[in-house]
Amino acid sequence: MSVRDTSIDPRLLQSARKEFMDHGFLKADLKTICDNAGVTTGAVYKRYKGKEELFGAVVKDCADILDSFVAVRTDMDFSGLTDAEVRNTWIMNEEALLDLFRTLWKIRGDFVLLLEKSAGTVYENYGNEFALRMTDAYMEYYLEARKRGLAGIEISKVEMHVLCTSFWNAIYEPFVHKMTWKEIEEHCKVICRFFDWTKAFSIN
Repeated sequence: MSVRDTSIDPRLLQSARKEFMDHGFLKADLKTICDNAGVTTGAVYKRYKGKEELFGAVVKDCADILDSFVAVRTDMDFSGLTDAEVRNTWIMNEEALLDLFRTLWKIRGDFVLLLEKSAGTVYENYGNEFALRMTDAYMEYYLEARKRGLAGIEISKVEMHVLCTSFWNAIYEPFVHKMTWKEIEEHCKVICRFFDWTKAFSIN
């Protein structure tokens, strides 16, 4: 009975991660990935259906973290929240935003793969799709604020999507442009000043 060589998997993923980062999914070469990992293409096909499934394995942990982030913010039960708590969800909190940046900093390499190197895979529109999912979440919070008389103006879902896309691009771009952590800390302060949701929605 043969014993699976478990040392292959981390080497393969590490090699694939570098090749995808250097060349993007479409131009990444499976043979180069295998050569750099010291494995045969047969070893890859024993584990994955092909290059796209290998890409998925590389970014899986990152995608799972981001999926969890969205899940926590959707299907919210507002019944236990006071008006003050609903209002506070729209106040930009620098420390809370910095916590988000800390999470993304830990997965920044794979995050950039999802955003910039995934053309040709199921993830190729990841940034836009993430913004759409967050638009749905933001609309839930906005409609609750509106229902309680806390939001003074009408916002359409299209307008919300435009705003959310702008906001999340401001979150994505520091990683795409390889900002240092110090630069991200300063960027976080700028975002908190720039995106004043309470004024945008006339939260009283």
